[in-house]
Amino acid sequence: MNEKGTSGLAQGFETLAIHAGQEPDPLTGSVVPPIYQTSTYKQDGVGGLRGGYEYSRTANPTRTALEECLAALEGGSRALAFASGMAAEDCLLRAVCRPGDRVIIPDDAYGGTYRLFSAVLQQWGLDYVPVHLPDIAAVRRSLAERPTRVLWVETPTNPLLAIADIAALAEAAHEAGALLVVDNTFASPRLQRPLTLGADVVVHSTTKYLGGHSDVVGGALVTSDAKIADDSDYLRNATGGVPGPFDSWLTLRGIRTLAVRMDKHGDNAMRVAQMLTSHPAVTEVMYPGLPTHPGHSVAAKQMSGFGGMVSFRVHGGEEAAVAVCGRTRLFTLGESLGGVESLIEHPGRMTHASAAGSPLEVPGDLVRLSVGIEDASDLLDDLRQALPA
Repeated sequence: MNEKGTSGLAQGFETLAIHAGQEPDPLTGSVVPPIYQTSTYKQDGVGGLRGGYEYSRTANPTRTALEECLAALEGGSRALAFASGMAAEDCLLRAVCRPGDRVIIPDDAYGGTYRLFSAVLQQWGLDYVPVHLPDIAAVRRSLAERPTRVLWVETPTNPLLAIADIAALAEAAHEAGALLVVDNTFASPRLQRPLTLGADVVVHSTTKYLGGHSDVVGGALVTSDAKIADDSDYLRNATGGVPGPFDSWLTLRGIRTLAVRMDKHGDNAMRVAQMLTSHPAVTEVMYPGLPTHPGHSVAAKQMSGFGGMVSFRVHGGEEAAVAVCGRTRLFTLGESLGGVESLIEHPGRMTHASAAGSPLEVPGDLVRLSVGIEDASDLLDDLRQALPA
């Protein structure tokens, strides 16, 4: 991947991650962008704004640096940063949809996304329908049933790691007059760039791989559609779901090492997935890097790596899965993902509890791993001792 950097020359991903939006401070020469920890800005006369800044809910230089970097990494023209991934999703949907509109979502969407649709936006009048997105024919049938405003995609999905063909879904959505929105949190722009495959908008929980150190909460959307960007920016300012300057700075700090971290996450996750496939206590392993994964060929086509998330099912049902989560010593029992440390969780009782009893309910015997960047041998040893013999 190469984009035009500030020098005007084509630059690779690693270069953009370190330099896009991050020119040395013109006042001091600091190579790290300053944290503009301020709420307001002196005006040179009424309406005389310096650099366009008046109030930090509307814009802040540290946040601007983060947004310029995110836009460059995703290959979009505009990025907007938010206080969380859910704030980004909510703002985008309210900006592009109106009460009565219809949205197609994955039939194994993230529990928080499902909760946003089922418990919040449905009361606002937004209709939604779950569809198995790897089945392009099923998506086309659903699009033909009635007008659809947004086709909402996760790939890989959370937590079942299903893979959807972004280019094929973009074609189907646009033929039906729908927007294609892709949640790129699991892959990150290091591994996948949906805008180049036809998506209209990319959303992120920057809390995860982009921040990468489990020390900041944030979200973002990236697009090349000026109207979507302008409408979302207006709504974000009106409702105020913005990140503070220190949160923006922490996320930007994390992005600088995104490339090397994602490479290590992927290497470790592959070793974990391969070990789990041969373990007698494991009934199924879900990792798109495995040739046996039903979405492997699509993932290999549209991703440059397979990521650090692994899910698996165990013999003995839900109680056995919960017990495995409680026995690990190096894998920390906790929600979230994408940090340098490895995490383990039981989706049915933790991140996806909101989907219980719905068509999106996840199997009780499912365990989800966020594989960190520790020594792979140590991670394998920890899982072996935690799994029943």
